[in-house]
Amino acid sequence: MESTDKGGSVMAATKTQKVMDALAQELRLPKQDILERGLKTFLEMNLREIRVEIFQIAGKYGISSVEGLEERYKRGTLEEGDTWRDFQRLDHLEYKREQLEKLLKELE
Repeated sequence: MESTDKGGSVMAATKTQKVMDALAQELRLPKQDILERGLKTFLEMNLREIRVEIFQIAGKYGISSVEGLEERYKRGTLEEGDTWRDFQRLDHLEYKREQLEKLLKELE
């Protein structure tokens, strides 16, 4: 009998393995190819969501990056108090975007 942790990870791994085995057999593809394609798709979907949020924040302030927001602060055309959360969120999103892009390049 297989043991599981509170999240059921062993059972999930077993189900995942069964699906991957069936898919590899049905499509006549190596399991590694299926895993890499799945990872690539997962990363691309997350990257797309991050880019959308970056676009929304940037569009709100008429900028293209967190540096543009900093420049507006320096010029005095934007109040920090009302926009600080967006600044922090944009900075975090840009960092996440860079990390996901690096991971995607590793899969190529």
